[in-house]
Amino acid sequence: MARRRRRACIALFLVLLFAFGTLMGLRTLKAPDGLPALGPGLELAPFERRAEGAPAPAARAPAAPAAPPPPLPPHTAEPRSSPGPVPAEAEPAPGQSLRVYSDLHAFYYSWYGSPRREGHYIHWDHVMVPHWDPKISASYPRGRHSPPDDLGSSFYPELGPYSSRDPDVLREHMTQLKEAAIGVLVLSWYPPGMADDNGEPSDDLVPAILDAAHQYNIQVAFHIQPYKGRDDITVHDNIKYIIDTYGSHGAFYHYKNSMGKSLPLFYIYDSYLTSPEAWAHLLTPNGPHSIRNTPYDGVFIALLVEEGHTHDILAAGFDGMYTYFASNGFSFGSSHQNWKAVKNFCDANNLMFIPSVGPGYIDTSIRPWNNHNTRNRVNGKYYETALQAALTVRPEIVSITSFNEWHEGTQIEKAIPKKTPTRLYLDYLPHQPSLYLELTRRWAEHFIKEKEQWLM
Repeated sequence: MARRRRRACIALFLVLLFAFGTLMGLRTLKAPDGLPALGPGLELAPFERRAEGAPAPAARAPAAPAAPPPPLPPHTAEPRSSPGPVPAEAEPAPGQSLRVYSDLHAFYYSWYGSPRREGHYIHWDHVMVPHWDPKISASYPRGRHSPPDDLGSSFYPELGPYSSRDPDVLREHMTQLKEAAIGVLVLSWYPPGMADDNGEPSDDLVPAILDAAHQYNIQVAFHIQPYKGRDDITVHDNIKYIIDTYGSHGAFYHYKNSMGKSLPLFYIYDSYLTSPEAWAHLLTPNGPHSIRNTPYDGVFIALLVEEGHTHDILAAGFDGMYTYFASNGFSFGSSHQNWKAVKNFCDANNLMFIPSVGPGYIDTSIRPWNNHNTRNRVNGKYYETALQAALTVRPEIVSITSFNEWHEGTQIEKAIPKKTPTRLYLDYLPHQPSLYLELTRRWAEHFIKEKEQWLM
């Protein structure tokens, strides 16, 4: 009897040992944290598949697909309040500076103000925009935010509610852009004396931005915003003004096209507000006030929102299109699943496609009724999914929405945890405030390596 019990105990012990060994083996198969979260249709490593129906490259041996970038280091209990250190994994070798890449653009906003510089807050106190349907609007709060504790943002900047005119802020922004490997700052721009509904004119700040960018080897392109009366004629004047006033600055961005010609590049926000026929007056060689083949020629990039805009952009004489919005699925252009078709259209018509990627989206601090367009950051996975989708279509340039559009929660600028008696802000925990700068640099280096493979 005792022998039987002993045998049973030994058998039970062996079964438990086998189960424990199996469990430990399965745990070792878990994917490492920090690898890209792939979206639908992106199950393979970047560029492993060619677009369906696309011709194979002529006389080119297929390159082995590159592995995704390595995961970020695990979170450490580093102090959260000291701004500006270069992330450990991004530090340059002794005697070398961090590289930036002119193929990586980030949309930048200089519309912020604070009492110390401007005598009052600008944009941080943004109004809560009412819904266009009065019945819906009645269910949501109205009024204006009250900084410094109550900002028109769901996140809180590490620099606090700053002034864009503060030289220390500009230097810190350039430092962060360089940490992220971003080579082109795309400046939201209004003509002299003009601004958006919640801001104040800021064209006089452009020289300081150009000077600060130049010190960090960063270039500046212009993102021409819609303003009252904007049309093909006023944009002609805008282009002439920008090139005459800023074109000779060392930080003014020029794009070198396939013919080897170096031209300024301009993004035109909400370009669809002007008809293709009117744009053609400016952007086609035979237009009545064409800038083509003149000293004011450039590379003009239109905003793609609806599917039909692809043909309008082509007819208008634009050189390419970008998608801007960081909310995947919000529009045809911002939906990652459509980028392959858009890129194929652009390739067939000699246009440039610049997909815009973002870390997430939340604008309910200024549009409290717009929760359905919120896109959670998922600790950086949403951003990596967007970057993966962009790289899959092999773009010439990738744009980032945004460096510091705090109202819409698309910023990659450093944010910190913040709680006030009335607000609990979102943050980047469990990661450091520099999370999105680190992710951007890691993917930028991956992007550049991939481009080198495409060109071989």
